[in-house]
Amino acid sequence: MKIIAVGMNYALHKVELGHTEETPDPVIFLKPDSAILRDGKPFFLPDFSQEIHYETEVVVRICRLGKCIAPQFAHRYYDAVTVGIDFTARDLQRRFREQGHPWELSKGFDNSAAIGTFVPLEEVGGNVQQLDFHLNIDGHTVQQGCTADMLFGVDQLIAYVSRFMTLKMGDLIYTGTPVGVGPVAIGQHLEGYIGDRKLLDFYVR
Repeated sequence: MKIIAVGMNYALHKVELGHTEETPDPVIFLKPDSAILRDGKPFFLPDFSQEIHYETEVVVRICRLGKCIAPQFAHRYYDAVTVGIDFTARDLQRRFREQGHPWELSKGFDNSAAIGTFVPLEEVGGNVQQLDFHLNIDGHTVQQGCTADMLFGVDQLIAYVSRFMTLKMGDLIYTGTPVGVGPVAIGQHLEGYIGDRKLLDFYVR
């Protein structure tokens, strides 16, 4: 199982991070399977960063083997969705970028991919490009978005990625985060929703 993640897939989030250039293709990076944090287990702040940010995302689960998938057939290759958090060591990411180095370590560290409970797409409206989602911290909404605002839709992402690597059953695609990312702190309670359906629930320790 591999975790495929998409960077800068919402216009306002790009502005938030100071990226003004146009990207003709999706920005793709990978996380190792050791990044997965599931079943409501707590997220422990690592000792190598002083600025861990949440990035709330809709996650789709691949259900078929596929390579060079045409966009019009991409919808056949995922069967469920959920909410995930792409945790980012923002201070490390900035430093690596300033040095011109790869920044995978700021994204792919252990437990940096929190994942909620998967539900069939039909249970949350049936249209993957019309999903409202949000994150609450300690009962207050801190980030919200709609997949309609993606720069590259889910089917486009699947078609693009499958040109380079074979998609396998169980692979996860973190589809990008909207504007509103921010830091987490010890003791906070994070809850992620698609619509009014709570799919993600855990604490920061």
